[in-house]
Amino acid sequence: MVALALVTSLLWGLADFGGGLLTRRLPALTVVVVSQVLAAGVLGVVVVATSAWTEAGGRLWFAVAAGAVGPLALLCFYRALALGPMGVVSPLAATALAVPIGVALVLGERPGLWQYTGMAVAFGGVLLAGGPRLGGGGGVPRQTLVYTAGAALGFGAVLALIAEASTTVTGLFLALFVQRVTNVVTGGAALWWGARHGVPVLPEGGRSLLVAALPSLTFVGLADVAANGTYALAARIGPTTVAVVLASLYPVVTALAARGVLRERLLGSQAAGAGLALAGTLLLATG
Repeated sequence: MVALALVTSLLWGLADFGGGLLTRRLPALTVVVVSQVLAAGVLGVVVVATSAWTEAGGRLWFAVAAGAVGPLALLCFYRALALGPMGVVSPLAATALAVPIGVALVLGERPGLWQYTGMAVAFGGVLLAGGPRLGGGGGVPRQTLVYTAGAALGFGAVLALIAEASTTVTGLFLALFVQRVTNVVTGGAALWWGARHGVPVLPEGGRSLLVAALPSLTFVGLADVAANGTYALAARIGPTTVAVVLASLYPVVTALAARGVLRERLLGSQAAGAGLALAGTLLLATG
């Protein structure tokens, strides 16, 4: 379970970084819709190859609900990443973990003392990884914070819903496919509405720039799908509360990627936050 949840954090971190970069060149909603179309296509092949459609049942409504919420959360998140520093936005969006943790506690999960300690340490590390740039001169704009809060709430709902969408591995393939198809329908409708009201759909460079970005869009879509899958498996194998916290270490990955590729300055507090997140992970793994 620990390994699956950590793989989730790696995949989400890389997907968020890639999505954030793309939205600096392409309209955010276009990034969401195109990446989800590409991911849905790949998942459709997997569903057919594994006969996963035979797993259809009432639980798929959880996947439909997750798919309806997902594009809105991704749109808010990508807009926040395009407007503000990735090293701040991504950790703040990780407060999404409060939603599935709350659901798990209401449903009766009771982590041990070491796990509670590990969750607190890891969560504090994730927030600290954002750095102290939320106030004063050079603070994060209010619009960025609003988008980030919307993303956090949406991501939390998706985490809680997708964990309930299937009970088998093949059923998970089908649930992820249904979620992505719903993503495409919801996001596509928003994209159509926006185009009708003058919102840019293509980048300033035209269709050629969008075509050139297809490999990156494919990576973002598939990484996000794979992360949802590994998270759902981790939540099924072990306590959901622990799986959520470990999976939500992805902001550390995003911050490190931004540091390595964009040369975003990694503050001392961010390095300390990464260390705390690692310490919390070790506590959760041994708890």
